[in-house]
Amino acid sequence: MKNFIKSTALILVDVQKAFLEKDYPGLKRNNIDAEKVCGLILNKWRDLNLPVIHIRHSSTNPNSKLHESKPGFLFNDYVIPLKSETVLTKNVNSGFIGTNLSSILNDLNVDSLVFVGMTTNHCISSTVRMSGNLGYQTYLISDATAAYNTLGLNGKMIDCEIIYNTSLANLSEEFATILSSEELFSLLD
Repeated sequence: MKNFIKSTALILVDVQKAFLEKDYPGLKRNNIDAEKVCGLILNKWRDLNLPVIHIRHSSTNPNSKLHESKPGFLFNDYVIPLKSETVLTKNVNSGFIGTNLSSILNDLNVDSLVFVGMTTNHCISSTVRMSGNLGYQTYLISDATAAYNTLGLNGKMIDCEIIYNTSLANLSEEFATILSSEELFSLLD
């Protein structure tokens, strides 16, 4: 698996403080330790001296907890970027749109991407789908992402576990290989 290690970048998507707030964006969230798992993976990447790219969301809505003027815009304490690590800021769901992510990846000469971050059915899904469509060998770490309850079209709340599991199932095989952090660490050892 040495080729996997040498040619793989870690992409952290929207691991920001807004997602720690109980009332945002829903009433219930799964994988409460997802950010902690993101931090463990980030530390392993740093130990291996592999490429790391942090992507954060900057909402254009001044009332959003992800607006740059709000505390929720800041990176989660588990994943504070080092000065040597790339930080990109996006205004839409996909980390490939409105950023120079593609050119950075080309310059790094990577062909595999490992994704962690928030939320499974929004920015993770959008970015992972584009990664797969662009031809990268794409991995999503299941316990390093999370989803919230979502209001359905019928006005009934859809449980976060259903949203999460459906999102992972929709990405699996067609767009990405879904791994647990334990499976990822075994590939890296």
